[in-house]
Amino acid sequence: MSPLSDGPAGAPTDSDDPLSRERSHLARSRSALRAMREDAENLDIRDVTANWVNAEVLHRQIAERIKALADLSHTPLFFGRLDYLHAPGSDLAEGAEGERFYIGRRHVHDDGGDPMVIDWRAPVSQPFYRASKKDPMDVGLRRRFGYTGGDLTAYEDEHLSDPAEAASTSKLLQQEIERPRVGPMRDIVATIQPEQDEIVRSGLSGSVCVQGGPGTGKTAVGLHRVAYLLYAHRERLARTGTLVIGPNKSFLHYIEQVLPALGELEVRQATVDDLVAHVEVRGSDDASAAVIKGDARMAQVLRRAVRSHVTVPAEPVVVVRGSRRWRVPAYELEEIVRELLDRDIRYGAAHQALPQRIAHAVLVQMERSGEAPDDRVQDAVARNPAVKAAVKAIWPQVDPAKLVLRLLTDAEFLAAHAEGLLDEGEQKEILWAKPVRSVKSAKWSAADAVLIDEATDLVQRTHSLGHVVLDEAQDLSPMQYRAVGRRCTTGSATVLGDLAQGTTPWATRSWEEALGHLGKGDAVVEELTAGFRVPTDVITYASRLLPHIAPGLAPVASVRENPGFFEVRASTADAEVLGAVEELLGHEGSVGLIAADARIPVLAEALTAAGRTYLGPGEETTAETRLTLVPASLAKGLEYDYVVLDEPQAVVDGEPDERTGLRRLYVALTRAVSGLVVTHAAPLPAELG
Repeated sequence: MSPLSDGPAGAPTDSDDPLSRERSHLARSRSALRAMREDAENLDIRDVTANWVNAEVLHRQIAERIKALADLSHTPLFFGRLDYLHAPGSDLAEGAEGERFYIGRRHVHDDGGDPMVIDWRAPVSQPFYRASKKDPMDVGLRRRFGYTGGDLTAYEDEHLSDPAEAASTSKLLQQEIERPRVGPMRDIVATIQPEQDEIVRSGLSGSVCVQGGPGTGKTAVGLHRVAYLLYAHRERLARTGTLVIGPNKSFLHYIEQVLPALGELEVRQATVDDLVAHVEVRGSDDASAAVIKGDARMAQVLRRAVRSHVTVPAEPVVVVRGSRRWRVPAYELEEIVRELLDRDIRYGAAHQALPQRIAHAVLVQMERSGEAPDDRVQDAVARNPAVKAAVKAIWPQVDPAKLVLRLLTDAEFLAAHAEGLLDEGEQKEILWAKPVRSVKSAKWSAADAVLIDEATDLVQRTHSLGHVVLDEAQDLSPMQYRAVGRRCTTGSATVLGDLAQGTTPWATRSWEEALGHLGKGDAVVEELTAGFRVPTDVITYASRLLPHIAPGLAPVASVRENPGFFEVRASTADAEVLGAVEELLGHEGSVGLIAADARIPVLAEALTAAGRTYLGPGEETTAETRLTLVPASLAKGLEYDYVVLDEPQAVVDGEPDERTGLRRLYVALTRAVSGLVVTHAAPLPAELG
């Protein structure tokens, strides 16, 4: 590998100086991108739109295109270069012999249409991530670029076809991985590793589950997979839609800039609670009730309850039209109803089909008597008062929220439909102690909202998207998995999580079980074990907990050359905790002070008294405010350059059981990118040794 080459941003151009030539290409590429944006801004669509609706749609598309072509001054336009070896005829080399491609976040072409920067998602870019000495993929040279701000300041070459050049770790790659983090989560497009790239570029038709410990990049892999799929299947996903699901608003705010930085502006982000927001959530469940409500058995309870509204007809339907009376006997009505039940279609769809089926039976009689009725007659019969009354009696409409309310407040109704599924103790656990007047006055919990979503789908099919990314999936209940699965029944999913970080009483026990609830039992399960974010000393310390929280899980192996800063300090006062914070703020980058939720008010008061400003989790750090005060319950998915972890035992004690507490502690211990200081007055948990 060639030595790292550096030079000041304003160095004079020299045709023999590679760094100057690369800077010149960067300047020309930025100029070409500005021209592309100006072309989009100057488009005149007056002669190509037939009406104002078309004009509005086209205006919106152009506005999105203009936004996507923004030149972000502090974001490198390209981060790598590939020099191919061979002439046309190779599937890899898309050009003349020796053709060169610059790899970046988006495609840029000159005024003649020739590419100056190739999108990282294009097939020709793939060897940048996958080529190796063993398999150079027709690449002679791979060049990585280093930047300071938006200025190109270094490059590094790897001659893949030269057997004399020994393989070694890329210093630029290490620098990019370890670069201080201020602001929201950034993309990893310049540092995607081969095993990550394989997941990112997997096809749209299949679902993928990624098990990855802290710092393995699973969240970034999921987001880059969305960006890749939108590139490779844009027209299809534009019709069907994509969705990223995260554990909470703080997490979504933290990751929200990744896809726009890759040029993707239209991907919706939501929590599971957002998806099932049929009612206002104002209440909460204790852990035992929440576990039962989240159990997959509740789906069968709801199914029984919905179908219980169907009544087998005992009376005929008599339709009067003019001077004629047409009688559909009870046995024929029963056959129609049982056929609809056997077809197992949605309750609401069957409710709509039943009057048409009754009307069809009447039309058959009309035809036998010599009449020739058409579709308009059938529709008229279906709207006949006698038919409407029969449908209302046989297959009445069901309000999902009212149905769930009755199950939770009517012991007899619940017992009738939970028989053989929930025992008496479980039924008693989920029944509300006090009667409720109406759906609006009920204090629904988050688990109740998921039940209503299930009931809603039993009545009317939920709209399916083309692709869904589910992050921090290990914390979902079976019923929540079902709620997500309904959003991608005809599409695919990318499921991301870590079994060791499950911190809910119903946390996922195995991915096979979870994928079954999601409806994606055929998904491929991939495991990422190489840690790029958490320093060696930190992940080694945190991994002491693994035998107690996830015995079968392989520990993350840090590939960082920098072992990181790590200390455990006994402290006797909050002032010493704040002292550790001030010490870490002396370094470049962000600092997170993570503590048990019960300790947050005390530490917030101490920080305020000390005159130190701080942010809440998910809020964007700046050069002026780099400290975030983080409750342990909201730390999952977030990362900071340096972390002070206050009172580990208090983090454990803040959870309903020890195993969940130790998992919460594992999460808190693994949020640091460069250094961790653990402070404690109480003894450390024994599991930490």
